[in-house]
Amino acid sequence: MEFVHYPVMAKEVKEFLIPINESNPLMVDCTTGEGGHTFMMLNTHPNLTVIGLDCDEHIQEKAKFRMKEFGDRFIPVHTWFDDYFKEYDGPLLDLVLIDLGISIFHYEESNRGFSFKKEEKLDMRLNEKSELTAQMVVNTYKEDDLANIIFKYGEERYSRRIAKAICEARQLNEITSSSELESIIFKSVPQGYKHGRIHPATRTFQALRIEVNHELDRIESTITNAVKSLKVGGRMAVISFHSLEDRIVKWTFKNLEKGCTCPPEAMRCTCGSKPMVKILTKKPIVATDEENKINPPSRSAKLRVIERI
Repeated sequence: MEFVHYPVMAKEVKEFLIPINESNPLMVDCTTGEGGHTFMMLNTHPNLTVIGLDCDEHIQEKAKFRMKEFGDRFIPVHTWFDDYFKEYDGPLLDLVLIDLGISIFHYEESNRGFSFKKEEKLDMRLNEKSELTAQMVVNTYKEDDLANIIFKYGEERYSRRIAKAICEARQLNEITSSSELESIIFKSVPQGYKHGRIHPATRTFQALRIEVNHELDRIESTITNAVKSLKVGGRMAVISFHSLEDRIVKWTFKNLEKGCTCPPEAMRCTCGSKPMVKILTKKPIVATDEENKINPPSRSAKLRVIERI
């Protein structure tokens, strides 16, 4: 069975990401996935070209197939988005979109252990050429390091219990599957926590995925470098899905709007940095109730937008 990924907050993205002019605009979709947002933008703006980045070759093939009708207006690039903007030397951009969500493809079709509901190999790599896997993390990291990752990236209050249980289990046999790890986590937490609002393995699996793919480490540098590639009046939209991501996006935007990096106690500015953007969304935009019913992953999404000045 094939699953369809619906682009989150498509209407809001379309309203904010408007090319400066319609003659020959250029956009980078940093996390193309199956191409939902890209398809919408290409369909809306007949002269738009989209450079579609993705670190996962398998999901990029889906996007290529979906975008066939647009010909060379869609340019796929297999890369991490932070690496792309470190070396970007192309024409100035009209628009940049970063959707930090994980596609339903990875949970339902990739067979890489993203979901604790399945019996799959513990992998969790978005780019299968990367070296670090979730199996390596749970079987080789020290107990304290594992607990710290689960607490920091998963905001899991029982991180120490879970890390201890993992380390005890791996002494008997190497932990190799997602369902095996889920069982270890489930047994390690208090009885009252086992039947809460979310499954007790949810936060740990999130933390492992973030660690394996260095997800949070990529956000600030990507935004900062991508802003330099925008035309004056060009816009960037970022969609985040949990507080750790949104916090980084929020403060990166604020720093770019502020410009000056001098300490608060300085009598005058000596750094010479100038504001680069204005924030168009003083508070993050969230999905409507109607969208939440149709597309449940949108419930936790937050959209923030800036404009280059």
